[in-house]
Amino acid sequence: MEHIVPPIVDLISLAPVIVLSVFAMGVLILDLFIGRDKTLLVYVSLMGLIMTVVSSFAKGSLPSYSFQGSYVVDNFSIFFIFIFAISSALAIMLSANYNRQENVRFGEYYSLILFCTVGMIILASSTDLIMIFLGIEIVSICLYILAGIRRDNTKSNEAALKYFLLGAFATGFLLYGMALLYGATGTTKLAKIALALSADQINSKPLMLMGMILLIVGLGFKIASVPFHMWAPDVYQGAPTPITAFMAVGPKAAVFASFYRIFVYAMPQLAPSWQLTLSILSVLSMFFGNLGAIFQTNIKRLLAYSSISHAGYILIALIAKNSLGSSSLLFYLLAYVFTTFGAFAIVIILGRKGNENLEISDYSGLAYKHPLLALSMTIFLLSLGGVPPMAGFIGKFYIFSAAIKEGHIPLVVIAVLNTVVSFYYYLKVIVYMYMKEPTGEFHPTLSPLTVLTVVIAVLGTFQLGIFPGPIISFAQP
Repeated sequence: MEHIVPPIVDLISLAPVIVLSVFAMGVLILDLFIGRDKTLLVYVSLMGLIMTVVSSFAKGSLPSYSFQGSYVVDNFSIFFIFIFAISSALAIMLSANYNRQENVRFGEYYSLILFCTVGMIILASSTDLIMIFLGIEIVSICLYILAGIRRDNTKSNEAALKYFLLGAFATGFLLYGMALLYGATGTTKLAKIALALSADQINSKPLMLMGMILLIVGLGFKIASVPFHMWAPDVYQGAPTPITAFMAVGPKAAVFASFYRIFVYAMPQLAPSWQLTLSILSVLSMFFGNLGAIFQTNIKRLLAYSSISHAGYILIALIAKNSLGSSSLLFYLLAYVFTTFGAFAIVIILGRKGNENLEISDYSGLAYKHPLLALSMTIFLLSLGGVPPMAGFIGKFYIFSAAIKEGHIPLVVIAVLNTVVSFYYYLKVIVYMYMKEPTGEFHPTLSPLTVLTVVIAVLGTFQLGIFPGPIISFAQP
């Protein structure tokens, strides 16, 4: 990262944030004038996301710093805006029919997804600890409400309460860590923290290390890495299924963006300390995520534990701390968007009001009744496991390559062994679909937007798996 910080306040840099905020408020106002059918809000929200992606290219020369170096537009942040827009769009598309089916008729539902995306964009583009905190709080508050938006559902209420209480607790760690970093360096700007470290002008090294550890705790909670993962299975199970998919992808990607900026850009001198800590978190997340998933009978809980293990894999890209690590981080997160949303789309299609068919045994014999749905689910599960020629395999290949390049071979060996373990629970679902007798009737709800989500996810999974070159080269600068 360049450390030249011109004192410019530049609203063009904030174009994606401003555009999306206007659309989010527009959705709220429009909701006042339409009836119980919220379909119009879906299309307005999708238009807002398209305009956000377009406006992210408003700056000509990159990187462009603004607000006295607190905010940056660079290839890194633009790529993340692309990831956020896709994940939010897929979440909204999945929500259209799901909300009608589950009687979730709140216009603010779509507005909250857009405001959450605003927070995610701020997170990915911030180069100041205060701005990063602001982004995390915007994202968190929106997710607390979305997790519990089904007011008459006790599991949804429980998910929101657990997420809120544990999230508030983790925020305390995060804020305290930021305060200690400010105390040690006298600044909240990442560029100035990097300069203070490189010039060895920090007030207290123990204070700096303590702040770093507390930051890892706070951010570790947000990405659900072990041992800060305890909220994830319950919240993923209780939240509305489109929001579960959204939480597993978009906000998690935004926190990884902040993780990368804070540790790789601002603290390269402290790399031995934070690399060791993140390596421990990575190994624990892979082991406990995969072992936890093996014992699950509920598909949403299985995918929750799966996402914990994937957080472990993604941490390896941070530990690698090289250019291939940054591009593999971006590629893996984009691949994860398609595979995760695809799997949750099949879960939504097979559910119906009053019975969401969330037990793995409910998938028995799906291949006999609905072969295309079973094939799609198989593609997504195998991609999550890392089978070629799908996106998940290429994502893991790039991350492992980045780590081997830096000599982290033991970590890669552990990750490969964990990948083998993960096949057990992914294949368990496939065995139920193809090798078990049907135990009941399937009543799939095939709305156009849900089917389109599955098609986009399948195409994305194969496109990234077979032709990864353009995306990697775009992510490289």
